[in-house]
Amino acid sequence: MKQELYLQLAERKKLGRKSFTVLIDPDKVDNKKIEQLVTLAMDAKVDYFFVGGSLVISNHLDECIQQIKASCDIPVILFPGSPSQVSRYADALLYLSLISGRNPELLIGQHVVSAPFVKKSGLEIMPTGYMVIDGGAPTTVSYISNASPIPSDKNEIAMCTAMAGEMIGMKLIYMDAGSGAKRPIPEEMINKVATHIEAPLIIGGGIVEPEKAYINCKAGADVIVVGNAIEKDTSLIKEMAAAVHSVPVGA
Repeated sequence: MKQELYLQLAERKKLGRKSFTVLIDPDKVDNKKIEQLVTLAMDAKVDYFFVGGSLVISNHLDECIQQIKASCDIPVILFPGSPSQVSRYADALLYLSLISGRNPELLIGQHVVSAPFVKKSGLEIMPTGYMVIDGGAPTTVSYISNASPIPSDKNEIAMCTAMAGEMIGMKLIYMDAGSGAKRPIPEEMINKVATHIEAPLIIGGGIVEPEKAYINCKAGADVIVVGNAIEKDTSLIKEMAAAVHSVPVGA
């Protein structure tokens, strides 16, 4: 099984180098928008693209990824909301298991159904413990998953959930407040989780200011993901990337 990008993420964590990721929802971009995002991302030295969403209703996924890949060498990692969101044109797939919920379909059920197709895709598969954190507003992922998010003031629950995910074999831990969250994940929770796991920690949802991205990295985040804020203001790519990359190595 391929491990190139996972090993890169693990090495960056070991060295204390923080990464910035732009999340692209295929439903919300056209060819012109993708071209603009890629140009800005290259100038800002964005580390990764995540492509996907909780509810992708267009047939634009393959085309979206192919356009990105043809325009730059930034790795494209699938962030799927369902088994149908798999494209062989990407570099890797976050194989998400919703460990913060109790919906068996999203813990293992959909994985069983998608396994043959995912295996055949040739993608690098990265087992990812996905944790939804309450961001102060109902989100698509909470509705689709039929699972309650972890309260944002329950640091110990988040910590134990992440630890359990890592111990059952998850290579990455992804904490997400969800698209359109009114408030991002508190840095106290990020720090609590980060100090108790060794897996690279991905943080997303509700991050609308570069300062918050910087603070999250200082608290222990290894990868910052921003999507919704960039959809509204693409100029944030440069500022967000600069903030994340300005965190002192080893911080």
